[in-house]
Amino acid sequence: MKVILLKDVKSMGKKGDVVNAADGYARNYLIPRLLVEEASDSNMHILNKKNDIERKKKTAEIEDAQKIANDLKDKVVKIIGKAGENGKLFGAITTKDIAAELNKQCNLDIDKKKIVTDTIKLLGTYEVEVKIYPEISTKIKVLVCEQ
Repeated sequence: MKVILLKDVKSMGKKGDVVNAADGYARNYLIPRLLVEEASDSNMHILNKKNDIERKKKTAEIEDAQKIANDLKDKVVKIIGKAGENGKLFGAITTKDIAAELNKQCNLDIDKKKIVTDTIKLLGTYEVEVKIYPEISTKIKVLVCEQ
């Protein structure tokens, strides 16, 4: 019997997959527990529509991420901090500080978890990677200077 998985089922597949299941297993176990539904023509049509909508949504997200990546490419974010002798900062510049400055200077709401860098403890210019989408990232320059 062909069925559409409504939830992830171990050893069968992920949600939305169309798989073959034994008739008894499907009728007596999977369907009563609302893990699957029978793969009739109407259910397959509904599944295809959902997949199309999901695909279009993902494509739009990727396009938005690429636009943001192009806007951020080669941007210089200036962060001012107090420093002592030899250019050593009092405290450190973290991803939270970089995200706040990006929001302030570029009007982009980038999550601090998407910024990849070590803590910055010295004055200078640093290249920082910003991961906007799983496969889309860009590099920005962070200029740390004294007041």
